[in-house]
Amino acid sequence: MKMNINIIPVLCFLLLCSCKNGNASSQSTNETVQDTIKSITLPAIPTMMTAPEQRADFLVKHYWDNVNFADTNYIHHPEVTEQAWADYCDILNHVPLETAQEAMRKTIERTNANKKVFTYITDLADKYLYDPNSPMRNEEFYIPVLDAMLDSPLLEEIEKVRPKARRELAQKNRIGTKALNFNYTLASGAQGSFYQLQAEYILLFINNPGCHACTETIDALKNAPIINQLLEQKRLTVLSIYPDEELDEWRKHLNEFPKEWVNGYDKTFAIKEQQLYDLKAIPTLYLLNKEKTVLLKDATAQAVEEYLLIRSNN
Repeated sequence: MKMNINIIPVLCFLLLCSCKNGNASSQSTNETVQDTIKSITLPAIPTMMTAPEQRADFLVKHYWDNVNFADTNYIHHPEVTEQAWADYCDILNHVPLETAQEAMRKTIERTNANKKVFTYITDLADKYLYDPNSPMRNEEFYIPVLDAMLDSPLLEEIEKVRPKARRELAQKNRIGTKALNFNYTLASGAQGSFYQLQAEYILLFINNPGCHACTETIDALKNAPIINQLLEQKRLTVLSIYPDEELDEWRKHLNEFPKEWVNGYDKTFAIKEQQLYDLKAIPTLYLLNKEKTVLLKDATAQAVEEYLLIRSNN
């Protein structure tokens, strides 16, 4: 199903959709026999809420009020439920993170009414918020899903092994925390430590040589004026790291990387074997400040460029 990332767009949607679906909340939540699901009935936003942020706050908290999560009919209508899920995930971007996380956790907790529905909804969370190929991937929204899974009475302990491992990995290098240190080796054989790098901003770029997405990211970074400007001003250091074993392949592609970058590899494979960084998506970009505090995690080159543009102009 195509992900509807811009819901109408969202702000217009929040201003326009208010009470047209408001009468559905009187339906019994126990009606699970007849399959009459045609759409997700949105809650009626109180008319006194006129500001987009107020309406977004109300909607993320009450989005699923008219959905009976004990009704397994919902899992047979992905054209309805999956689109509603994609729209919901998009709305979460328009409220404070704490509000979004609380709303997401409560949503997953409500699906404890039925294990089939619980599995279906958590699978959607995997697809939209965790899958590295999803444009809506968002670890901060996914963490409350994992928390709710670990607390769910529906899952056996063996079924909690995977969400527990994902939760532990997600806790590493979160935005606002200090990134984990590691050593790197240059083509010359010289070694260095990530923590030894000194600059106002440090961009950690973990990649594999020759991969299409890596090449695209390299080109995007090389052609970003703000990155070149900050490199020239010595305000930014780009550390490109190869985490795997095929050094001949890495050396073959070294000329693709700007000489202004620090280009190295992980000789001891600590990043991968100790899971210091989440490598489910390659390449991955982390932007840090001089204290090695994470500013952006698993970001796109465009997101890095936009962040630096805003900060450098302040």
